[in-house]
Amino acid sequence: MRQSSRYSMLYFFISIIITCIVIGLIFIYSSSSIYAFERLGSSDYYLKKQLVGLLLGGIALLIIRFLPLSFIKYSSPWIFCSMMALTALTFIPGIGQSIHGSYRWIYIAGFGFQPSEALKMSFIVYLAYLLAKKQYKVSSFSKGYLPLLSILGITSLLLLKQPDFGQAVTLCITSFLLFFLAHCQTTHLMLTLGSLLPVIGGLIYMKPYRVQRILTFLNPWNDPHGSGFQIIQSLIAIGSGNLSGVGLAQSKQKFFYLPMQHTDFIFSIIAEETGFIGSCILLTLFILFLYAGLKIASTLQDPFSYYLTTGYVLLITIQTLLNISVAIGILPTKGLALPFISYGNSGLLCNLAMVGLIINCVYNNEDHLIHPLT
Repeated sequence: MRQSSRYSMLYFFISIIITCIVIGLIFIYSSSSIYAFERLGSSDYYLKKQLVGLLLGGIALLIIRFLPLSFIKYSSPWIFCSMMALTALTFIPGIGQSIHGSYRWIYIAGFGFQPSEALKMSFIVYLAYLLAKKQYKVSSFSKGYLPLLSILGITSLLLLKQPDFGQAVTLCITSFLLFFLAHCQTTHLMLTLGSLLPVIGGLIYMKPYRVQRILTFLNPWNDPHGSGFQIIQSLIAIGSGNLSGVGLAQSKQKFFYLPMQHTDFIFSIIAEETGFIGSCILLTLFILFLYAGLKIASTLQDPFSYYLTTGYVLLITIQTLLNISVAIGILPTKGLALPFISYGNSGLLCNLAMVGLIINCVYNNEDHLIHPLT
């Protein structure tokens, strides 16, 4: 792909993200206005907070866009370790705060931040650095694959401690796809995945609420007013949309029927208000996001830039698939937001920072470097 075509694809990629953010702002207000007015006295409370996150994310995007790519690359181990330490602060009383039973938030001077979002971003950058550095050693178990697997294991354990099972699963799936693209031995990958199955089963068995989620997933109607309430209300919302939806801002499920309607289950409100047609448009946007992102990545000659861009695009796509799968009832609930759409300042800020990194990669690649897949 010529340089001009690469930039054209980048502009298309950015336009998709902007469209998703605008859709998110519309439906954050639509889904949260009643809840915000009743609980907080302002119908646009969450919209205003999301706009603050958008502003901060835009600033982060611009700063990272113009940072030297070599500085980001060689600083990635230190950035990753810093984000690990920041995430660990969530376990300290007085700093970390439990919401819905998970210690994922840090509150300092009234400002709340979810460090796992920054950890997720720094992990992808650091993994891209390691894959680029070890691209000729990944076939070796001890020198290439094991160090990569160890970093993933430590990060996953920290996320599971919060607990944030959904983020850990998302990072693991993304990492194994990157391992595959980096030509790690298929045997190593298969053995690891096979050994993870009993571990996942044990993690589920150790926590009663995870067992309950599995049982609820299998038959939510066993407890329609308890553990099955949320997914049932989500399915009612989606089913009520029919072909063209009940109309913008006309959702009935947002009237305190569907919990987390502006965060984890915002897709259900979108489906209710815009119907099958609106849902398909949103899904098409994320498919185009995947296509454009991977197309851009395939043109980047620097291995670090290639793995970073591919990793970020895969991470967002996998998180999207998991979120929508939960909303439509084909996966147990995991507490994952819909990227660029759901309310959440930390997620939006970090996602836009990653977009800034991708733009940086596109504008700082040299065509004479060897492509990572050759």
